[in-house]
Amino acid sequence: MAQGATRPAGPVSSPYAVPNIRLFIVFRVLFNARFYYPVFTVLFLDYGLSLEQFAVLNTVWAVTIVLAEVPSGALADLLGRRLLLIATSLLMVAETALIAFVPLGNPQVIFWAFLGNRVLSGLAEAMASGADEALAYDTLVAHGQAAAWPRVLEVQMRAQSVGYIFAMTIGAMVYDPDMVNRVLGWMAPGTAVTLQATMRYPLYLTLVFGLLALATTARMREPRSGAGRFRSRTESAALWEAPRLIVRAGRWILGTPLVLAVILFATVFDHTLRMLATLTSEYYRLVGLPEASFGLLGSAAAVIGLFIPRLARVMAERFSPGTNALLVGLIALTALLLLPLFIPYYGALPMMLVFIGLTMTSYFTSHYLNALTDSQQRATVLSFKGLVFNAAYGIIGLAYAGVIQLFRRSQAGVHPDWPPDLIADQAFKFVMGCFPPYLLAGLALVSLCCLPRLIRGRSRTRRG
Repeated sequence: MAQGATRPAGPVSSPYAVPNIRLFIVFRVLFNARFYYPVFTVLFLDYGLSLEQFAVLNTVWAVTIVLAEVPSGALADLLGRRLLLIATSLLMVAETALIAFVPLGNPQVIFWAFLGNRVLSGLAEAMASGADEALAYDTLVAHGQAAAWPRVLEVQMRAQSVGYIFAMTIGAMVYDPDMVNRVLGWMAPGTAVTLQATMRYPLYLTLVFGLLALATTARMREPRSGAGRFRSRTESAALWEAPRLIVRAGRWILGTPLVLAVILFATVFDHTLRMLATLTSEYYRLVGLPEASFGLLGSAAAVIGLFIPRLARVMAERFSPGTNALLVGLIALTALLLLPLFIPYYGALPMMLVFIGLTMTSYFTSHYLNALTDSQQRATVLSFKGLVFNAAYGIIGLAYAGVIQLFRRSQAGVHPDWPPDLIADQAFKFVMGCFPPYLLAGLALVSLCCLPRLIRGRSRTRRG
């Protein structure tokens, strides 16, 4: 038997009685609860980087994910998901330590340290994508609990929301030297720290979570494959078979109408709503909300994430994929039609609909793809989903930047007396009005591509 593989297992009374399932939930919480997220942009700037360098570094991060997404999924299917998750945890530790301990004072050294951080972070994101879900789902299959996946997914997403709230709150507090000094003044009078010290504290806490994630993945065991045997590095296909597995999985996706429809419809929802989610702070500012409320609104969105997974599970059990896609589309379109109105203060409510739509999209995509995909290529197929999601998000980001720039130029010529800030605000409002027709066009295009194939597939099934 291969090292790290489970022994043959029979049915269990509860999916949470299986160690792999509990470890999967813990890993998701530890890997995604990054304490520096609430201060992500200012962290880069306080280290001495410029906004231009910040943009370049995050472009590198996105490109790394796109390039590594599918190959890492194929390696997970060939070599085992546990091995990839251990490597993911090691990368999380390395990426965090790289900037947590980089010395200050030399801008070039700092930039190269952050560049290494972005590359390692992108690799970690790509390697985790698909491998953890594939390991958990195959574990449920091995224990006769495949039908429990919707419940496991609900608990995982709710636990992740709790971890996100905790990390957002603590990360912002320990970053603030005034807050830290008030606590130190109570615990150790006469002790004080500066921003150069406190800006590393969220990184130290994330590093601790990385080490805990490593310990968690080391305790995981490789589940049985769909064929009922164990994967091992000696009996797995050689590394050079990875391209063949990628091609085979890609052909299977294109030849399976329902899988293709799930990926394409989810991509339209995900990249549109995710782009809006990245614009929340600017949107909140334009509806008159004070900056002090942004963190509270972010926590409110995370609290919503505690309840939406259960609703999504009920919807998945009662409704068809088409009905759920229609309902998510109505939620997304309602949000996109209300956001351009920029309703003072109450404009935050449609932004909550954006997060609801994102959570439902994530749940339904994971639920349906895991149920439809064979074990031998599950991680590869899930990685294809991640590739398409991130590529679409990159494209809409470039389109957003291009439209903003064109609008600014045109308005600067028409209204030369307008200050730059006013032009920037008008450009943002114009772009927000472009999202509803963009979403409708995307859904129409995907419908034209997928619906005829779904109808033909259903007809062949009935004749069979």
